Amino acid sequence: MTREQYILATPQNNLPRAENAQLYPVGIYGWRKRCLYFFVLLLLVTMIVNLAMTIWILKVMNFTVDGMGNLRVTKKGIRLEGISEFLLPLYVKEIHSRKDSPLVLQSDRNVTVNARNHMGQLTGQLTVGTEGAVFGHSVETPHIRAEPSQDLRLESPTRSLIMEAPRGVQVSAAAGDFKATCRKELHLQSTEGEIFLNADKIRLGSLPTGSFSSSSPSSSRPRQTVYELCVCPNGKLYLSPAGVSSTCQSSSNICLWS
Repeated sequence: MTREQYILATPQNNLPRAENAQLYPVGIYGWRKRCLYFFVLLLLVTMIVNLAMTIWILKVMNFTVDGMGNLRVTKKGIRLEGISEFLLPLYVKEIHSRKDSPLVLQSDRNVTVNARNHMGQLTGQLTVGTEGAVFGHSVETPHIRAEPSQDLRLESPTRSLIMEAPRGVQVSAAAGDFKATCRKELHLQSTEGEIFLNADKIRLGSLPTGSFSSSSPSSSRPRQTVYELCVCPNGKLYLSPAGVSSTCQSSSNICLWS
């Protein structure tokens, strides 16, 4: 079949010829292109600002390979130099200062140190406030002293104050007075030794005074200035007017009211 016969035998269709088809460009043009350039420029500026801020923070905070600022990471732990402020809880095993410098913990209010066991229960507490140091439980220490020219005061407002030691407790005031006061009873007890009071003067104030009847009229008796110290069976002390012999038995009626 010749070419002319094939064209005549082929049915005609309504499709447009290729030479009459329109060509559409491929790519981003117009406002889309401008928006793309704008976002690329914004991303570049953001990266530059972030890099500059990172470098500034590293410079200000003094970041090094050993730590940050006054904080140094060593083989033995963390070393902190200078003044630092902690806004969140700090958990450490030991806190040491330099050998030639004191360790200072400062707070606008109270400073509280808690000790807990493995179950989280509170076993000891130390609170430093305006009135001094408050201990929540027992305290074991070899020495308690006050600052120079200041008074040392041990007080238990609602409970008992107990000082114990296997070889004795020594309380001394080298340049002042020693005073022990309580609301109810003060016990001085020695189970295997003695209570020794050594002083130039031993004064017992506010002791009750007993009285006894005498045959001599009161007008002829001189003013009583000498008294005898007596002891009741329960240990209470009282005074009795001194006479030629002991007058404690005559004034023992005061023991009935003790």
